[in-house]
Amino acid sequence: MMAGFRSLDQIEVAGKRVLVRVDLNVPMKDGAVTDATRIERAAITLTELADKGAKVIVLSHFGRPKGPDSENSLSHLVASLAKALGGRGVAFAEDCIGPKAEAAVAALQPGGVLLLENLRFHAGEEKNDPAFVSALAALGDIWVNDAFSAAHRAHASTAGLARKLPAVAGRLMQAELEALTKALGGGEQAKTVAMVGGAKVSTKLDILTNLVARVGALVIGGAMANTFLYAQGHPVGTSLCEKDMAETARSILAKAATVGCKIILPVDLAVASEFKAGAAFEIVAAGAIPDGKMALDIGPASVIEARKAFAAASTLVWNGPAGAFEIPPFDAGTVLLAQAAADLTQAGKLVSVAGGGDTVAALAAAGVVDKFTYISTAGGAFLEWLEGKTLPGVAALEG
Repeated sequence: MMAGFRSLDQIEVAGKRVLVRVDLNVPMKDGAVTDATRIERAAITLTELADKGAKVIVLSHFGRPKGPDSENSLSHLVASLAKALGGRGVAFAEDCIGPKAEAAVAALQPGGVLLLENLRFHAGEEKNDPAFVSALAALGDIWVNDAFSAAHRAHASTAGLARKLPAVAGRLMQAELEALTKALGGGEQAKTVAMVGGAKVSTKLDILTNLVARVGALVIGGAMANTFLYAQGHPVGTSLCEKDMAETARSILAKAATVGCKIILPVDLAVASEFKAGAAFEIVAAGAIPDGKMALDIGPASVIEARKAFAAASTLVWNGPAGAFEIPPFDAGTVLLAQAAADLTQAGKLVSVAGGGDTVAALAAAGVVDKFTYISTAGGAFLEWLEGKTLPGVAALEG
């Protein structure tokens, strides 16, 4: 999955100009940061570098600007970054390349931290333009990539700089890569289980195809399970179901049988007449969804089967909820499975790695975010890793 990668442990940074690509793309409202998680995570590497006497130059994108605009300026984040760094002073440059950036870097002292303006104010960032890469590289001696969340993009600051400067992973990137490598990279396949849920087979097709060849058991939940049940000839009532993906579902089941991956589909389901909070529901066998009813969650017997798969494994990779977790009572299956995985993890019996937007929200709702081994907030990069794709930002650090 991933070759060895270089980390901060392999470089001397004292007195050096260190360009650090982080992800400060945080939610804001009325000019204030509403969730500083990404800033706090970025602070780990930045603090270590500053403490070691590096001249720390922080690179990030923010939003999707079409050019310079005040709304997407990183100047709004200086105070939040300084706070995350324990009150350490943070200088700001009004551009990320050119005279303003060069002057700010020249004024930087060892142990100092400088935040450069939004990389995406320049079209060269997303185009990975050689001239833009060279202009960024001129500001530093070393490049540290600490933005796994942007590692699936071959942009100037996420991949291009590796062609110009010595490149290493920051601590956040390192933690992410170590967790993912442990989960799917060279472990014992038979002892790895994946939980994949969500609405559509079509959006998770590459993930399912890759995982079938890499795990011993694959638990399928969410509305995508309806498509598999339909593909097996079962009635699905008014459930969300991609009937045009039936042949694809059958091919995944066939491939799983060939490579020895056990597919665990729901054996019972919570069905209701309408999709709304507090709707009356009943538990029916997975192959017997009544006409006019829709499956909105896995049932108690399905939870037991999935728990058995978790308990038999040493590693769990989780992406997607087991049901319509956004509305009770159809969050029950997801919550029970999340708690089961958390309990096994806390008991030292399971390495649990989860990621993807809905997944993080579901695990937060279940109250288990701090009880999994690792939760990736990387979104698209995590999904592309699950698909088995090479991530440009990771490939740049290998060697």
